[in-house]
Amino acid sequence: MVYADYATSAPPAPEVKRVVLECLEEHYASPSSLHEPGLRARRVLEAARESVARLIGASSSEIVFTSSGTEANNLAVKGYALANRRRGRHIVTTAVEQYSVLHPLQSLAREGFRITRVGVDRHCRLKLEELENAIAEDTILISVQHVNHEVGTVQEIERVAEIADAAGVALHCDGTCAAGFVRAEVAELGVDLYTITAHRFYGPKGAGALYLAKGTRLLPLIEGGTQEQGYRAGAENLPAIAGMGKAAELALAEMEQRLEKLRRLRRLFLEELERHASFSLNGHPEHVNPVYINVSFPGVSGDALVSELTRLGVHASTGSPCMAQAAKTSHVLEAMGLEPELVRGAVLFSFGIFSTEEEVLRAAQAAAEAAGRLRGEREG
Repeated sequence: MVYADYATSAPPAPEVKRVVLECLEEHYASPSSLHEPGLRARRVLEAARESVARLIGASSSEIVFTSSGTEANNLAVKGYALANRRRGRHIVTTAVEQYSVLHPLQSLAREGFRITRVGVDRHCRLKLEELENAIAEDTILISVQHVNHEVGTVQEIERVAEIADAAGVALHCDGTCAAGFVRAEVAELGVDLYTITAHRFYGPKGAGALYLAKGTRLLPLIEGGTQEQGYRAGAENLPAIAGMGKAAELALAEMEQRLEKLRRLRRLFLEELERHASFSLNGHPEHVNPVYINVSFPGVSGDALVSELTRLGVHASTGSPCMAQAAKTSHVLEAMGLEPELVRGAVLFSFGIFSTEEEVLRAAQAAAEAAGRLRGEREG
């Protein structure tokens, strides 16, 4: 088996699994309890918070743990909008955000908020002039992803932050596909809210986090307790959070060597695929998270190609996991202006630190074989 779907979810690192298991066995008490087992659990929780904060250059007091990146995005977008609606009801975002941002915004629109979606270019780079022109007197929030979840394009967040700051507007950045892979120092980026999730940088599922800059007002979405500074009620998922802390620690320490390997694997895959198949590469050619390799095969259905690849023992995807079962074409590729044939024929290959060169070569060869077979069937 060749696992080529790291962008959707990466396997947890061995060190992470050990921490999760240790926490399940030894730190089962509630971190809110005042007895000794509870205090030990609290120390584990706060150590993880420190590690996650260091990964993005934040203070530990600015980190709110959630159950996922999706929940953190909902908390950021809805929580900020509802807490600040007296100041205005206009929010600016992009046409290529994850559904965990776009769907909460649709809910807010039903409550009377105005939502403006700014376009992107052919490489998925945000049109900054259009963003600047979209800001109105009642704009209270801009939400722009750091790295696109389908093509891996890295957005110019520092420039977005300059525009937001000049207009006096808060900036939320979905960093779920960036943290651990691209520089994400929140102070340097200039963001007010920043979302991350553990399972994309070799942590466990069930843990996400929201960076909330000091002084940023937010209403909780889950009520009923004082956990997480009152922003997220409910007993913390300590094993997953502890695993996230370890994953963050490893990501920070190993980032450069990981990126060096990922860039090498990306080049190897594209070079091998170019030898055997006709395709086009989607996303920015330079400013990209190297995990992501989104390619279109003209004349081939992406869904059919993924099925054929699975038969050959290679597991890739057609894009966003959030809509994998919905049988919809990619709103990201459509917003980029790709021709319908390229949108339909897109497949996302993604490799990670546990991938080998042999697996990458096999995946490229299998993709070429599958595409050739499907084209032959179509023409036949």
